[in-house]
Amino acid sequence: MSKQPIKYVFVTGGVLSGLGKGITAASIGNILKARGLKVNIQKCDPYLNVDAGTLNPAEHGECFVTRDGAETDLDLGHYERFLDQELDQSSSLMSGKVLYKVINDERSGRYLGSTVQFIPHVTKAIQKEIKKASKGFDVHIVEIGGTVGDYEGLSFLEAIREFGLGVGKENCIFVHVVYMPYLGASQEFKTKPAQNAVRELRGLGIFPDILVSRSENTAPASVIKKLSLFSGVSEDAIVLLPNASTIYEVPITLEENGIAKVILDKLKLKYSKPKLEEWIGLIERAQRTYKKSITIGIVAKYLDNQDTYMSVTEALKAAAWAKDIGLNIEWIDSTSLEDMSMSQVKSAIKCDGIVVPGGFGKRGIEGKIKAAQFSLKSKMPYLGLCLGLQVGVIAAARNAGLIDANSVEINLKTKHPVINTMLGQVGKENTGGTMRLGEYPCVLAKDSLAADLYKKDLIYERHRHRYECNNVYRDQYRDWGIKVVGYSPDENLVEMIEGLDHPYFVASQFHPEFKSRPNKPHPMFMGLISAAIANKG
Repeated sequence: MSKQPIKYVFVTGGVLSGLGKGITAASIGNILKARGLKVNIQKCDPYLNVDAGTLNPAEHGECFVTRDGAETDLDLGHYERFLDQELDQSSSLMSGKVLYKVINDERSGRYLGSTVQFIPHVTKAIQKEIKKASKGFDVHIVEIGGTVGDYEGLSFLEAIREFGLGVGKENCIFVHVVYMPYLGASQEFKTKPAQNAVRELRGLGIFPDILVSRSENTAPASVIKKLSLFSGVSEDAIVLLPNASTIYEVPITLEENGIAKVILDKLKLKYSKPKLEEWIGLIERAQRTYKKSITIGIVAKYLDNQDTYMSVTEALKAAAWAKDIGLNIEWIDSTSLEDMSMSQVKSAIKCDGIVVPGGFGKRGIEGKIKAAQFSLKSKMPYLGLCLGLQVGVIAAARNAGLIDANSVEINLKTKHPVINTMLGQVGKENTGGTMRLGEYPCVLAKDSLAADLYKKDLIYERHRHRYECNNVYRDQYRDWGIKVVGYSPDENLVEMIEGLDHPYFVASQFHPEFKSRPNKPHPMFMGLISAAIANKG
C-alpha cells in the first residue's frame, strides 16, 4: 500500500496586516494535530531581510529563536505554543533568504547560462523550501506574510499557485483570512473589503477553499450567505472570527464551526474525533475570574509595540493560570526610571514582582539597572532574561560599591567591564546572524533554587546574545550578594545567577520564555509567580 501524499494548507490574508493569520494557521495546526496527524508549519515572509534578526522590534515585534538558532518572526512562537512542538529553521522563510540562494546559484553557474527570472527561478526556489520543510509530515501548513496585493509578496503567491497545480486539488487547500469592519453610523457589518480581498486573490489565480472573516465584534450569521455569494466559497467553509477574550479560543471556534471537517474532506483525510479536553481546560483557566491576583511589572523600553515581549507575557499568563491566580501586567518604561533616585524607583514600581526582558542598545539600560538594584535591596522577586541577567550583575556590582560597573555594549571604556563581549564575537557587533544563537546545555548547581525549579541539574535552553559575564569578576559575586548557579559544561560561560539571601532573584543568559507552553509553563516563570504570591502575602 502506497503512503498517502503530504497535504498542504496555505494561509493568506487580505485587506490589512495584523488580522491574525498566524493565530489562524496555528489553530488549524492545533485541531489537526488533536486528531493524531503529524503536522508541521512554516512562515513565508516577503521582507528582503535574510532573517528576522535585524528587524526593529519596535516595528515587527519579538524576534523568536528556534532550537537550531534561526531568528524568526514572532508567529513561530504562536506555532510552537499552539502545536506544543519545537520547530527549526526550515519553518521560517524570508525573501532575502530565497533571493540570496538564487543569486549565489546564478554566480556559481548552476543555471547553465539561463536568464534568471522571478518566474520560474525564484518561485521554484520557494517551492523547494516548502517541500523540504514538509518532509516526514502528514500535513504542512504555510502562512504567507503580508497581504494580497503587496508587490513584494507576489512571488510567494505565484509560487503557491503553481505548487497547488503541481500537487493537485486533493492535496492542497487555500485558506484566506479577511477583515469585515463594522460601521457604527449605519450599524452594519460591511463585507465589501472581504469581497475585494477575495477578488484580488482570485485575480492572481488562487481560489480560496475556506474563508476566515475577522471582525472586532460578533457579526450576525446572515453575513455568511452574502460572503459566500460574492466570494464563491461555500457557506460551510466560511467562519466568522470576532475578537476573542483569549487567542487560545480560536482552535475551538474553528472546531465548533466545522472547519476541521471541511479541511479533512477537501484533503481526503479520514475524519476522527479530536482530543481537545486539555485545550478546553486551558481556555477555562484563561477566562476564569480569580478571587486573588498579583501584579508583575515588565521593565522594558519598547512599550509602543508590546508584541516585542509576546513570549514573555504568554509565559507569565501560563504560569499564573497554573498557580490559580489572576495576573495583572504593568508595563514600566525603563527610560522613565533612568533619572530617578532609589526612593523614586520604589514609588514607581508598585508590583509583586518584576521581569527585565532581553534587549539591545543603550536606551533605557540605566532604568533596567536601577530596577535590578531596587529588587536586590528590597527583596522584590525578580526574573532577568538575557539582558536581564547582565543588568542584574551590573546592579549587584554597583550596590557593592563598583559605581562604574557596566557592560562594554553600553560603555566601551568602563573601568569595570563586568559584562564583556564573548570570545569570537569581537568585531561582529553590527552584523546579522552572528550571535550565540539556539539551544545550548547548562549545568545547574545542585544547591540552587534553579535546580529545585527544574528538578534536574542539566538543562537545554535557547540563546540570543553577544555579550557575557566577564569571568575576571566572578570571584567577587558573593561579595556583591549574588552567586553563579548555572554555567556552560566547560564552566567558561555564566548561564544563571541567583541573589544571596533573596526570596527570588533569578536571572538567565538564555530565553526561557521561548520554551514555555500555555499548558506547560516554564519552571522559571512558575518560580516568579510563586514568589510574587508570597510577596503579596
